[in-house]
Amino acid sequence: MNVGKQIRMERMKDRKSGNSLIVPLDHGISIGPVKGIFSLADTIDKAAEGGANAVLMQKGMVPYGHRGYGRDVGLIVHMSASTSLGPDPNNKVQVCTVEEALKAGADAVSVHINIGSETESDQLEILASVAERCSFWGMPLIAMMYPRGNSIKDPHSPDVVAHAARAGAELGADIIKTNYTGDIDTFKDVVKGCPIPIIIAGGPKINSDQDLLVMIDGAMEAGAKGVAIGRNIFQHEFPTKITRAISRIVHENRSAAEALEELK
Repeated sequence: MNVGKQIRMERMKDRKSGNSLIVPLDHGISIGPVKGIFSLADTIDKAAEGGANAVLMQKGMVPYGHRGYGRDVGLIVHMSASTSLGPDPNNKVQVCTVEEALKAGADAVSVHINIGSETESDQLEILASVAERCSFWGMPLIAMMYPRGNSIKDPHSPDVVAHAARAGAELGADIIKTNYTGDIDTFKDVVKGCPIPIIIAGGPKINSDQDLLVMIDGAMEAGAKGVAIGRNIFQHEFPTKITRAISRIVHENRSAAEALEELK
């Protein structure tokens, strides 16, 4: 890895654990303004206080999320978009360049790929193109590799998750974000089949703190290098506390039970 990528990667993870706790805040373009992301600066401040390492957002929101105070966090600019109002929400298009992200002060960029969608080939082409520019500029690239489309019966199937993760690595990503399979042993196989770090997605809002923390604990035990948790942090009743509980698992190797007890 070139030194530029290495330096930027270090801004998105904990130096002791080597793991990352990322809070995605890019939901506004897909589903509109929702609870928890009306004030990005306030949301980021709560997540940072709880131990988040980086936040992720669309390029137009960077000025509204920037804070000149509090604990610093890494910045990931997302380069893909679609809306829930469009004819095919799974058709992700490129809406930013690596150069724009650099100008915005980004430490990394991310691209969303829906494996199994009707426009899979176009999205893979975008990923490969972005990977080339990231290599040129020394910019870390996170590939959000989701099994999602009419051909996918189970988006958490170990086989399809492993395939999606490997595809992202094959095309030049530095980190893969994907679904947790729901099982430690099968997710170990996903990690084994991917030569680059994998972080798990938080997915839709989970009603139970215990279910969320157990999922994260299982993924970390299986070899994940972190998490990207959005709605389950910024829509939580106590965003800072749940971030801190997640951080205990991701960075301090605490169990879900220990993290839950501290949260209570």
